[in-house]
Amino acid sequence: MKAIVTVVGKDTKGIVAGVSTKIAELDLSIDDITQTILDEYFTMMAIVSSKEKKDFTVLRSELEALGETLNVKINIQSSAIFDAMHNL
Repeated sequence: MKAIVTVVGKDTKGIVAGVSTKIAELDLSIDDITQTILDEYFTMMAIVSSKEKKDFTVLRSELEALGETLNVKINIQSSAIFDAMHNL
């Protein structure tokens, strides 16, 4: 399983730590990550993976709950969606 995690919100301390900790708790590996601050807004995109198939409903729920705690919007999407878009 491979997925894309995006994080967007007002920049504050602890966002990367919180998100990366949650990703580890969900038994996902971070394969690649990029982040930047645009003006006062934090943006991050990470490619995550797992050898096992994961329930996206559970992953999405856990990450959205964390986002509320960190005051950011966190989304996760299967990389298969992006692969399919490029094969059309």
